[in-house]
Amino acid sequence: MRFRWLFIRRLSLLRGAKSPSQLGKRGEDIACRFLKKRKYKVVERGYRSSYGEIDIIAYDKKVLAFVEVKTRRSSKFGLPEESVDWRKQQQIGRVSQHYLQYHKLQGIDCRYDVVSIDLSAPSKGKVTLIKDAFQLKRRGVSGDSI
Repeated sequence: MRFRWLFIRRLSLLRGAKSPSQLGKRGEDIACRFLKKRKYKVVERGYRSSYGEIDIIAYDKKVLAFVEVKTRRSSKFGLPEESVDWRKQQQIGRVSQHYLQYHKLQGIDCRYDVVSIDLSAPSKGKVTLIKDAFQLKRRGVSGDSI
C-alpha cells in the first residue's frame, strides 16, 4: 500500500502537478525576477501581519509598490488578475497600513500593483504587470500617499 502511494505521488510530480502553495511560491519567484528586470528594488517578500500577507514589497524608483501576485495554470476560472477582488484589495490595504506604520514610512508615495502569471499560455507562460491596479479610498487609505 505504501509503495502504491509513493508511485502515485512520483507520477503526479512528473506530470507537473503542484500544490497551491508550491504554485504560489513559483509565481512569486517568477514575479520577483520579472520586477527586478524592470528596475524594481525588492525590499521584502511574503510580509505577514495579523491582517494578512502581501506577496512582494518593492521600490519602483521613489514609489513603494505593494505587489499582489496571482498565478493560474489555466484560464478556466478567469484571468489571474480578476481574482484580486474588493475584499482582497481591502486586506492588502490593511496590511500595507501596518507595514507603513511599523517601519515609520507614513507620507511616502505608494501604490498597489498586480503581477498576473498565466501558465496556460504557450511556452513558459505570460507575465503581466498592472501598475496602480487599484486604489483604496476608505478610512484614509489611498493609493497615492499614505
